[in-house]
Amino acid sequence: MDLDFYKRLAKALAMEFGDNCEVLVHDLTGGDPEHTIVAIENGHVSHRQTGDGPSQVALEAMQEKHPENLQDRSGYLLRTHDGRIVKSSTVYIRNEQGGVDGIFCVNYDITSLLMAQKAVGSLLTHQEEHRSASIPQNVNELLDDLIEQSVERVGKPVALMTKDDKIAAIQFLNNAGAFLVTKSGDKISKFFGISKYTLYSYIDASKNL
Repeated sequence: MDLDFYKRLAKALAMEFGDNCEVLVHDLTGGDPEHTIVAIENGHVSHRQTGDGPSQVALEAMQEKHPENLQDRSGYLLRTHDGRIVKSSTVYIRNEQGGVDGIFCVNYDITSLLMAQKAVGSLLTHQEEHRSASIPQNVNELLDDLIEQSVERVGKPVALMTKDDKIAAIQFLNNAGAFLVTKSGDKISKFFGISKYTLYSYIDASKNL
């Protein structure tokens, strides 16, 4: 897949909108789910660089068995790990068969604009907040975020979870693509206090839910 156009577009948009505008391209065809960013401009916004791993959006796209279900999104809000708010848009780069080969993302830091919202309100129109509350700097942070989300979905700490609760949490992680991350099974099984064998049985059980 030739991503040259998207790389040049990323550079042009970043030049047009300045240092607060991060633009990046994910390549999902390389077979390495931990190193998907092939181009990034103004990476200081999310503290990422070329060669870093995916966001949750990219990981979900890699996991999705029906890419036709993936829809472009624009104007949703995310939060960086250092607390800044970014207004984001995601466009899926599709091949001739309709599959997703890459993702083009724009993240504009609007933190200072929010402080002057009355003056620039027309620039800050946004849709609903994406379910992911943050932009991870690497796949380890992404995996931690997904595990935290799985616990929030169940609504109780691991110590109080039943078997069905853990199956539901692991179903969420599986659907989100968490098991594409290297050695994620070790970390997830340890977090939920179960063996690797039990983890895999829960993954199988989750498919029947």
